Amino acid sequence: MTNTTNQKTAHLISHTHWDREWYMPYEHHHVLLVELMDKLLDTLDRDPEYRYFHLDGQTIIREDYLQVRPDQQERLDRYIREGRIQFGPWYVLQDEFLTSSEANLRNLLIGHRDAKPFGIISKTGYFPDSFGNMGQAPQILEQADIQNAIFGRGVKPTGFNNAVVDAEAYESPYSEMIWRSPDGSEVLGILFANWYCNGMEVPVDPEKARVYWDKNLQEAEKFASTSHLLFMNGCDHQPIQTDLPEALRTASELYPEVKFVHSNFDDYIAAVSQQVPDHLATIEGELRSQHTDGWGTLVNTASARVYLKQLNQQGQTLLEKVAEPLAAMAHVAGVKEYPHHLLTHAWKKLMQNHPHDSICGCSVDEVHREMVTRFAKSQQLAEKLVSQTSQAIAECIDVQNIEAWAEDAVLFTVFNTAGWMRSGIIEKELIVDKSFFPEGPNPQALARKLEEVVLPTYQVIDAEGNIYVAEILDLGVHFGYELPKDRFRQPYMARKVKVIFQAKNVPALGYQTYGLVPVGEKEERQAAGVEFKVEIEANMMENEYLRVRVEQNGAITLLDKRSGTEYHGLNVYENTGDIGNEYVYRQPEGEQALSTKQLKAELRLVEHSPYHAVMESVLRWNIPAGADELFEQEKRYMVPFTERKAQRVQDTVPLKITTTYTLEAGSDMVKVKTEFNNQAKDHRLRALFPSGLVTDYHYADSIFEVAKRPNIPAKEWVNPSNAQHQQAFVYVTDGSTGLMVANKGLNEYEILQENAGSTIAVTLLRASSELGDWGVFDTPEAQCLGPQAVEYAIIPFAGDAAKSGACASAYTYPIPWTTVQLGELAHTYEKEALPVHGMKGGQLKLPLSKQWLDWQAENSTLAFSTLKIAEETGDVIARWFNLSADPADLHVQTGFECVSTYESDVLERVKGSLENNHRTVAGYKIVTHGYELL
Repeated sequence: MTNTTNQKTAHLISHTHWDREWYMPYEHHHVLLVELMDKLLDTLDRDPEYRYFHLDGQTIIREDYLQVRPDQQERLDRYIREGRIQFGPWYVLQDEFLTSSEANLRNLLIGHRDAKPFGIISKTGYFPDSFGNMGQAPQILEQADIQNAIFGRGVKPTGFNNAVVDAEAYESPYSEMIWRSPDGSEVLGILFANWYCNGMEVPVDPEKARVYWDKNLQEAEKFASTSHLLFMNGCDHQPIQTDLPEALRTASELYPEVKFVHSNFDDYIAAVSQQVPDHLATIEGELRSQHTDGWGTLVNTASARVYLKQLNQQGQTLLEKVAEPLAAMAHVAGVKEYPHHLLTHAWKKLMQNHPHDSICGCSVDEVHREMVTRFAKSQQLAEKLVSQTSQAIAECIDVQNIEAWAEDAVLFTVFNTAGWMRSGIIEKELIVDKSFFPEGPNPQALARKLEEVVLPTYQVIDAEGNIYVAEILDLGVHFGYELPKDRFRQPYMARKVKVIFQAKNVPALGYQTYGLVPVGEKEERQAAGVEFKVEIEANMMENEYLRVRVEQNGAITLLDKRSGTEYHGLNVYENTGDIGNEYVYRQPEGEQALSTKQLKAELRLVEHSPYHAVMESVLRWNIPAGADELFEQEKRYMVPFTERKAQRVQDTVPLKITTTYTLEAGSDMVKVKTEFNNQAKDHRLRALFPSGLVTDYHYADSIFEVAKRPNIPAKEWVNPSNAQHQQAFVYVTDGSTGLMVANKGLNEYEILQENAGSTIAVTLLRASSELGDWGVFDTPEAQCLGPQAVEYAIIPFAGDAAKSGACASAYTYPIPWTTVQLGELAHTYEKEALPVHGMKGGQLKLPLSKQWLDWQAENSTLAFSTLKIAEETGDVIARWFNLSADPADLHVQTGFECVSTYESDVLERVKGSLENNHRTVAGYKIVTHGYELL
């Protein structure tokens, strides 16, 4: 629609962009937040002309305030209900690329739930300072009935200290645009073209106001496509402007042709929507500032303090891929109620680490120390829930009268909470004998008695009598305890063994039960002639699919036997200096990268069994100890990182890198673990994977999509580095073969063009010493000194990455197995079922193997995302997303009884019925199913 009026309307939206923690620790910011909120409530009480305040799009601000001022809850909540304080839609303002797909949705879902009691929520897709924006945001927002996105970065250069930069490479001529997801979903995008502080500190004095508004009106009109001009009255941690109504009266008198209003996003967006022209630019997919000089994208926060990213990956995976699915399984089985309150608490604790200045690792050291504690708390909650729910299921498995198992067999269940059937090595400690403290004169006597027991020879056998090659290790006697629900704790001493074997074809979203069975010499069926599925010869390992040779420099040559493609020089390490900061990597001018390519490694075979082999490489390397004295001066004087001249010193420190390569039977990947003790400062360590493949594009796992990105940046890009974000993996392919590198919490990569081929470079460590941005803040702990360990996997494939199963392997790779020993010594178990979703109780028996959700995955471009229970309906929620532009068939069979199946959305609402278990999923679509239980 075209603008038909000449009158301008200046919408002033009062806000404060509230980073919970950043250049000060959380509690320092917390004190200021309490002061701000006190003043806000007093102003709203006193001045009816102070109409609105935008609470920065995050509901956690209310929680933080009420921690200290619970006495103010009634006042605060009244203004939220009245709409004078705009609340939501997120729980926190997250970094979109460093938090998982499901974490982004939990953030939106919990924000909506926090706001529900007030009967009002801001439907503003608010991304004020995200360091780039995910390509599927429009689809996610549209599913949540949010038709707009307000953002500050991604399509226009933003300079040092968030300075607004004029450039021709602005991807839209207006601050308004259409933003489209890969699936075709569209929202109205509004860019803070003059940042989110262009209406701060409005003068009351007419003379100062004239100067202020002459400049600011002109700058807003420069980008606006309508007569409605946006002015953000606030900035980072900005105290509220209590005299804003008076300042607006001054402005109205000075500029009678302009209507000045104290506005809110709902009114502003509604007004803009009525006037936007038909020729708005359409921006496709990710907003990553690729048409800029490349210095202000802040992508290198993906490698700042890698340990935080690793802890986050562990926490997210444990919650969304283990705790929630297991709790859902226990719920539908009728053995344990779904713990909504505890899971929400664990998610909130985790998401308190997800704001951009937190998870990005670009805050002062005190902030990140507290984050480690939060990660631990969330993980402890998740671990306890995993233990309780898996045990509740296991105790109801019917193991009576199984011919393959002797009466004294020790039984255990292996849960696969991934969305795909999988095989893998299981390590489980099992109790083979135990005595409670009341059984003996003292714990010492019990321990001695248990130590004297001669353990039989054991085998691992499943219910069908299949024998698994296993390693059984005697762990001796250990203390333990039980916490019964009806009496005091019960301590004991126990004799333990560790069982190591390869489980095969454990059903997706299900379990398989095994027995540790004592056998006599005549009955023992694990003969010396066991077939080895992983063969070794010198420095080579080989299974059905792959041949891996560890070279003298510690790198590997990898043959994909399926396609005949051989990759050389994989996992060479590269080291460079870094004279940037937590936000930005900057290599010293003229420096040549160091490499392990010419080093000689110490090689040895660490383990070999029929089901796996492990080889080790040890590299002894000397690298520069840090940057020179000039670097300290440049930091102290705030010399911009692009102008720094510092170099690394000549003195070196040792860097011993120990790498283990693991190849499992039947596996399509080489697992890599790299350990080192970092004693150097101001540097970056990467692993390089030359593919030899000639291609202009590569693919990176992102939020509900595998994003296609160009290998060479736009012509405007001048930053020598083109590092980018990833979630689970990155790969290159020429259409017939491909090379993928999956990871656990390594979120930064770069595609290098070397020897006419594409090389994947994955950052393992980046050591820096200052926060950067607008001031001088030392961060010595960002140097990440001390022991480090990182894990990743190399996955070659042929054909399409999704259809070949490579993507499924990469998604499954970081998900841990869950194993539970059945009962005290695992005999028979008959538990009374809980009255869950209509069950009346009684003796519940579960089968030895079960799958709760079976979906067609063969030759599919679909990826599984979540299995959980909806809080409001109590229904089962399952979600998938299509990795391809082509439609994909989805056929689902449930392993539980349900009344109906319906289409849901990211807010877990009932949207429309699904008549059968088959549907076609459109290209790049995120689909959520709801299953109403009996």
